[in-house]
Amino acid sequence: MPGGLLARLRRHLAAARLLAEPGRAVVAVSGGADSLALLDLLAALAPDLGLDLVVAHADHGIHPASASVAAQVRAEAAARYGFATTVGELALGPRASETKARTARYRFLRAVQEECGARYLVTAHHADDQVETVLLRLLRGTAPLGLAGIPARGARGLVRPLLPFRRAELRAYVEARGLAPFDDPANADERHTRSWLRITLVPAVALRLGADAPLALLDVARHAGEELRAWDAVLDELPGLEVEVSDGAFDVARRVLSGYDKCLAGRVLRAVAARAGIRLPPGAAGRLVRFAAAAASGRRLDVPGGLVAEAAFGRLTVHRPQTVAGPLVLRGADGDESFGRYRVAWRREPAPRRIARTGWTTWLAAGDLRLRAADDGDRLRPLGGVGRRTVSRLLMEAKVGRGERAAYPVVVAAGDVAWVPGVCRGAVALPAPGHEAVRVDVTVR
Repeated sequence: MPGGLLARLRRHLAAARLLAEPGRAVVAVSGGADSLALLDLLAALAPDLGLDLVVAHADHGIHPASASVAAQVRAEAAARYGFATTVGELALGPRASETKARTARYRFLRAVQEECGARYLVTAHHADDQVETVLLRLLRGTAPLGLAGIPARGARGLVRPLLPFRRAELRAYVEARGLAPFDDPANADERHTRSWLRITLVPAVALRLGADAPLALLDVARHAGEELRAWDAVLDELPGLEVEVSDGAFDVARRVLSGYDKCLAGRVLRAVAARAGIRLPPGAAGRLVRFAAAAASGRRLDVPGGLVAEAAFGRLTVHRPQTVAGPLVLRGADGDESFGRYRVAWRREPAPRRIARTGWTTWLAAGDLRLRAADDGDRLRPLGGVGRRTVSRLLMEAKVGRGERAAYPVVVAAGDVAWVPGVCRGAVALPAPGHEAVRVDVTVR
């Protein structure tokens, strides 16, 4: 049994191209059978996949035994696999809801991923979780796209490799491997809606319609997923819409969107949002369609789900408000750090003969180099230009939305703005061709 499940997972990962690139992977381990199976399976596959595994456990502080479960996960991960475990003590208290626990858990897991620079965050969601999710969304009146359920991939490297596998076979695998799972009492508490589905509703459907009847919901998820992929493909065939997406943000051409039938425009926006990793309900999409058609440039609109929409330069932009990251000192021979929604990497190498005025890579003379958020008073003397320009005007001309400018990165050299990544290189901190310089690459995550 253990070898059979391992071989099936190996084939699934290859067919679905999950975890296809080598790198570091944070594995979320609750201590339950599902996550212990995930950890054990990935530990066996990691050398061939080129994965460096990091174990993360969220101690929600809901159950009295949570601290001992955290200790058990830490000890098991170290003794059996030689992995260190990062434990997040969330201290939510016994009255915390499912939603609050999930939000806090993912905030912790993302922080671990960010801190260790992991390519992947891997969770143990499986086929029975998918059945429950689709059924729950159906009962809550979700739009058709919601019936696609839990995707195998999510934003920022989130991967769920166990979706084809049943809860029972994962538990059997754990038992065969001699692992000791923790059975969370909350899973048997029908006050929690998902637990009620698992304990009462799904078995009732199976009793009435046959043991495999609930699995029909997996077909529903598959059909809805195909619909989602079809709409995603349609986006690339719509002339003039000029879809741009990044993680948690998107923008489209307002005039073209406003020329569509309202129902079509709303459906297109929801497809664009899905591509950006955003769940946009039909009602919110309708508000955005009306806003795009009527708002003057520079106007903003709060959208449910913590989103902000902005009408600017003929574009409709939707994003989550960015927090302004603290200054980043580009010290040492090389480095790779996060700055808000940007990734900043630097290293020492000879400067080229010519340095471009635009682009997301530049070379700077070594010295006091810092990357920080743009400030209202920042000015820059463009490379090859005359006079000094305000950074705010440069960002506006580059069609960076008003809501993004306060968190936009700039590089300063000894206090002078030397570079606005993707917008304009300044005339300061220019290295001599062929001399050692600091190469800086900025990417949008």
